[in-house]
Amino acid sequence: MTAPLRLAFRASDRPEALEALERLSSLYPSVPVAEADVIVALGGDGFMLETLHRTLDRPAAVYGMNRGSVGFLMNDYAEECLPERIAAAGRACIHPLQMDARSEEADLTSALAINEVSLLRQTRQSAKLRILVDGQIRLDELSCDGCMLATPAGSTAYNLSAHGPIIPLDAQVLALTPISAFRPRRWRGALLSHRARVRFEVLEADKRPVSAVADSVEVRGVKAVEVYERRDIALTMLFDAGRSFEERVLAEQFTA
Repeated sequence: MTAPLRLAFRASDRPEALEALERLSSLYPSVPVAEADVIVALGGDGFMLETLHRTLDRPAAVYGMNRGSVGFLMNDYAEECLPERIAAAGRACIHPLQMDARSEEADLTSALAINEVSLLRQTRQSAKLRILVDGQIRLDELSCDGCMLATPAGSTAYNLSAHGPIIPLDAQVLALTPISAFRPRRWRGALLSHRARVRFEVLEADKRPVSAVADSVEVRGVKAVEVYERRDIALTMLFDAGRSFEERVLAEQFTA
């Protein structure tokens, strides 16, 4: 006989999420996060990302229920039959990006990004970036507001807003997407193998400072940033039967 799943509940600071936490904690037994098989995250997509970052050092899967605004990464909120829903849920495995950002002071900052690593201009002047893929210069100078490398899981977030492509979770590619490119004006980005190592070099860094952001970690005044996928780290999200992440990505591509 299969042992019941050990659940832990986490909630964002939104009132509706805290109310849901109180309700579910009274309905279902729970354990501390460190002992859980499944962490139930109550909030929005931002809180889901925060929860996934907290599971980097443990094997627990994360099952989100929407008590926020967007909720693309979340399941619908319902209190009935929660253990049964989780047991029947489909699994989606995602791999984060590693960002190694070197600042003007030669300091190195490393961080992981589940959605994307973005380089963004810090002043009114456009950023100027050189882009190398696997050690080869692919774009000698990109004048832009910024540029990002997005995972499949993050392709429907900032990447999509910047007119980047939506990527199925199992496609094994990354999206390299410019943000408001000025020169070359017609460059719309590229799809890269998930094995690619991308290096961004900031040109005229003193005059045109640039920050690098990996999810919630920001490094200002960077000179060079290297980004690559960490296949040795696997994070698991759970989605209700019939509402898989793959289905959501496919449906998003046919949304008017």
